[in-house]
Amino acid sequence: MKKIPPEIIQFFGEQGCIIISTVDAKGRPHSSCKGIVKISAQGRIYLLDLYRAATYRNIRKNPKVSITAFDEHRFKGYCLKGKAKIAPIEKLKSDILKAWEDKIASRITQRVIRNIRQDKGESRHPEAFLPNPDYMIVVEVGEIVDLTPPHLREGV
Repeated sequence: MKKIPPEIIQFFGEQGCIIISTVDAKGRPHSSCKGIVKISAQGRIYLLDLYRAATYRNIRKNPKVSITAFDEHRFKGYCLKGKAKIAPIEKLKSDILKAWEDKIASRITQRVIRNIRQDKGESRHPEAFLPNPDYMIVVEVGEIVDLTPPHLREGV
């Protein structure tokens, strides 16, 4: 596992969602949006996946994944490559489950605040209707790719 620097953990934490890419049984790429539950500095990422669809099936057959996040405004992004596994919820530590609950509460709070400020938006709160997860995707990072153009990177 590759350690993840604090600035990259912070960057991913600022994103509303990430893109996880997997490979299907025919060798074709598949990408989907997921929510990050927790990122450890040691190189482990916990992702919320609720529907046992393509991403779930692909990881069961081929654990190689990439996780991508970008900030269009800052023209900055990262791709974390590694291996994923499906972890049943009963095998996860309580701090991971608490992180998921905190994430959902935070998303609902942010939506309410944004709706009040803008006096528009989604009147209901989709996060409140999400089912409880019975598994999470756990990724062990093996490589970090900085997607920021070289001339815009800090310290370059």
